[in-house]
Amino acid sequence: MVEMIERALLGRRDAVELATCAFLSGGHLLIEDVPGVGKTTLARALARATGGEFRRIQFTSDLLPADIVGVQVWDSKRGEFRFKRGPIFGNVVLSDEINRAPPKTQSALLEAMSERQISVDGDAVALPRPFMVIATQNVQEHHGTYPLPESQMDRFTMRITMGYPDREAERQVIGRLTLEDPVQLVEPVVDLESLDEVTMFIDRVRVDESILDYIVEIIDKTRSTDLLSLGVGPRGGMALHRAARTMAMMRGRDYCLPDDVKKVAVPVLAHRVIPSSDTGEGMWDRDIADRAVANILDSIEIPI
Repeated sequence: MVEMIERALLGRRDAVELATCAFLSGGHLLIEDVPGVGKTTLARALARATGGEFRRIQFTSDLLPADIVGVQVWDSKRGEFRFKRGPIFGNVVLSDEINRAPPKTQSALLEAMSERQISVDGDAVALPRPFMVIATQNVQEHHGTYPLPESQMDRFTMRITMGYPDREAERQVIGRLTLEDPVQLVEPVVDLESLDEVTMFIDRVRVDESILDYIVEIIDKTRSTDLLSLGVGPRGGMALHRAARTMAMMRGRDYCLPDDVKKVAVPVLAHRVIPSSDTGEGMWDRDIADRAVANILDSIEIPI
């Protein structure tokens, strides 16, 4: 999967690995970066590599919750209301520029991301499996945006940045034909049915008691350190545990190592904390949060 997705995203190995890890672990992904670095391409390539259905929602200030989940429409022939499904019904759902929609619309994703279902007139409607939300936002631009609340941020398994490709990779990207869609280079390498087998294998990855204690200590440090005013909740600890096991599986092992935990710790935890240097306006510096979690990792003895 990683090698196939890389066909569309040259020189972004780390971002592709983390996105694949988030998908296989059954989680959701938040991508924060400047425009034009491949956020949408990553979402489309991931869906194509897994043979899943890709749906895109362009978040705007006038977007309503019904525009996401769907709406009941009157069927005059049958004499009853019929539910018309919204774009949330997909395997990989891109929520583009999610912070441009007001909080009421953003909250329409909460139930879907947590319980893989939506509620319509009191009835629960299951979403497709697998189901993943990939949300994007440009953190450099704040005009006309609404900061994501902590409850929304906590539902993303990881937050990553794309970064810029190296010189050679960028040379190849620029040299491509203007009308060539790089996602067309991606072919399905796994079907949705076989992903259940992958999930079963992740569940069998062994986590030694010392590794589990290591994860718990990391989480506890985020709550007690002076670097942070808000630490990681239990959902974040569960996400770190699951992501570390998934990374171990991606590296060809049926047991987890401290390196697997360290690889995913910052992407899994940094967006769930608020540094003590918070501006008080609901926004925080992404780099400060990343460094705070990295410092915590450096301060904890690695189990041998």
